[in-house]
Amino acid sequence: MRILLDANVFTYQKEDHILSENLQELLKILREAKADVVVYPSSLDERRKDVMKSKIGTYPFLETPPNPNGDIEYMDIVRNNTADNDEISNIILYSVYKDAVDFLITEDRSIHKKSIKLGLTDRVLLIDEALQIFKNYLYIGGTVAPPSLKNEFVKNLNYEDPIFDSLKEEYPGFGSWFERISLVGRKSWVYYRKDGSLGALLIYKLEEDPIDSNPPLPKKKRLKIATLKVTHIGHKIGELFIKMATDLSIRNNIYEIYLTHFTRPSDQLIELITEYGFDKVAVKENGEEVYVKKLVTDGDYVEGMSPIEISKRFHPSFYDGNKVKKFIVPIRPEYHSKLFTDFPGRQPMLSEYSGEFIIEGNTIKKAYLSHSRIKKMSPGDLILFYRSGDLQAVTSIGVVEAVYTGLRDRDQILKLTGKRTVFSRENIDALAEDPISIFLFRHHLHLDKTLSLEKLVDANVLAAHPQSVTEISDEKYIKLKSIGGINERLTIH
Repeated sequence: MRILLDANVFTYQKEDHILSENLQELLKILREAKADVVVYPSSLDERRKDVMKSKIGTYPFLETPPNPNGDIEYMDIVRNNTADNDEISNIILYSVYKDAVDFLITEDRSIHKKSIKLGLTDRVLLIDEALQIFKNYLYIGGTVAPPSLKNEFVKNLNYEDPIFDSLKEEYPGFGSWFERISLVGRKSWVYYRKDGSLGALLIYKLEEDPIDSNPPLPKKKRLKIATLKVTHIGHKIGELFIKMATDLSIRNNIYEIYLTHFTRPSDQLIELITEYGFDKVAVKENGEEVYVKKLVTDGDYVEGMSPIEISKRFHPSFYDGNKVKKFIVPIRPEYHSKLFTDFPGRQPMLSEYSGEFIIEGNTIKKAYLSHSRIKKMSPGDLILFYRSGDLQAVTSIGVVEAVYTGLRDRDQILKLTGKRTVFSRENIDALAEDPISIFLFRHHLHLDKTLSLEKLVDANVLAAHPQSVTEISDEKYIKLKSIGGINERLTIH
């Protein structure tokens, strides 16, 4: 992809010659997309060139645009389709017309006018238009969120909402930061209470800058959790936000998440993030501590770690080598829909549209009850959920934390599962008429390609529809892993 920049986009403030924030972000995105960026005309003064080099790297300047061949045709375009004799704008537009470049980015409104006459308006962009287009091109969204959460522009949030009070106190520059990210169109995930106030908030940013801290952290693609605040307690929204941030990172080939925080005694945020693999790695000059979560690692680094520790520290990565067993666990559609609310294509329940959460769907740590009497399952083993009924397919992978078998005491069952089960008390009462097993597990990921019974039989993974928990060999798991499109970077063996 080749992008032509009109040199006049490089505006700067009179005192410090800083490029506009949107232009800096756009150029960063174009670099990530590995676009071939050229600037025309080259008549920028030296100070502008210096600003470009210091702020966003070096881009080539051209004395002439790329391959504007065909003088006779060029003169016809100029004579028949332009309103004036501005030679530069004619040459710039001609480069787009001849497909020498894919897009032109310019703030010159006269060029935009001419582009309409030439039928090129979709390829001649303002900075803000280009920012949105190429951000979408590079950035893969589609994170599945319950209807109770809203994907909201920060500028639409009420700055006077009580959820911001503690942030204003802790961060002296919070107001100016909030205003700045509002102006550049930053988005957030929010939960609105019934009275319209904010009950939960996640503001994030995809970046690749070094982190100025002690010790300093090198330049790297990371997802920054800029704000994570939950006051609507008891619904596991914080856990849901971590799950969403992880999913968003993986979709964009980002394998590190971080946040900065002024840690307090008995800090609930720190308790939450350390449970899911965030480690304190540095401290900023103002005293903020830097917490980083790595989503992938290599076998040498985790040598000596148990599969459970790997699952905790590097989630959604997991150990799937020959030290752990693999089991296919059948699950009915109604329980699958409550347990995995982020499953692609799932139809939300009516209650979710009115602001309610399915709490067990928000969690990473989950519980499942079964009449299976299997006793060979151990912490660290893999469970692959097979949705029976409608799909008849393997959909999702988890890592076992604990297994309890032969249970009939309803109070003990409820005590072990708490809010992490998809079963109501009535369900438990009915199930407990016969001994049941409880699987406590961490959900790691959904398969990129759900594996139908037909595919599983063809690959000799299963012989027929699984009636109960079924152990499969390492060889069969490797086949399943291959045809299911499991990201190899997320597995350790």
